[in-house]
Amino acid sequence: KYNLKRLFDFILSLIGIIVLMPIIIIFSLLIWLQDFKSPFYVAYRVGKYGKLFKMIKFRSMIVNASSSGVDSTADDDHRITNIGKVVRKFKIDEIPQLFNVFLGQMSFVGPRPNVLNETNLYSEVENKILTVRPGITDFSSIVFSDEGEILKGSDNPDLKYNQIIRPWKSRLAILYIENQSLLIDIKLIIWTILSIINKRLVLKNITNFLINIDCDQRLINTCKRDKELEPFPPPGFNNIINARQ
Repeated sequence: KYNLKRLFDFILSLIGIIVLMPIIIIFSLLIWLQDFKSPFYVAYRVGKYGKLFKMIKFRSMIVNASSSGVDSTADDDHRITNIGKVVRKFKIDEIPQLFNVFLGQMSFVGPRPNVLNETNLYSEVENKILTVRPGITDFSSIVFSDEGEILKGSDNPDLKYNQIIRPWKSRLAILYIENQSLLIDIKLIIWTILSIINKRLVLKNITNFLINIDCDQRLINTCKRDKELEPFPPPGFNNIINARQ
């Protein structure tokens, strides 16, 4: 099962790198021209079994943006550059992660890699997320593709993330791990691409999938994204997070 997934990741990432190389070159140049600094943002993320790896993205913020200590990014974050707004809107910043997939540090599909500050807050239940390779996309990447918009206007985006996004993001990651298959991976890749055009249709497909596997009704309702998100305890916790230690 692992070897088939790894072979799938290797071949698809190689094809992706070759096909998307013109886009990689163009945006590398555009980002470099705005301030003559590296067009890439390379930062440590937590991988399988808690092992740190360097994740590669196109840089959408000013240089040394991470020095602010804020890990979650709202759409109105002053650190985002003009070209960065375009890069983030169309998820172009994620393209360089094809190299992480090619190297075996990530998979195409899997829980999104997190920073150490966040994984240190995981409950024992959430630690299950670290038993697989992180991915470029998964259920939560689609359901919360507007994360920046959700966190917009917040005085404490990191805390808000932990209160209204993390509880469901973690549950979706665990659900993926418990049901993963090559067929689901292919569906999620297709859904990710289609969501750029018609997210509402894709959310309907996802909720139908969750209904078919007899998923928790609260998670199904959340994935519909037709109501405002409300604070909820993460998996393994009894209470809503009220402070990010």
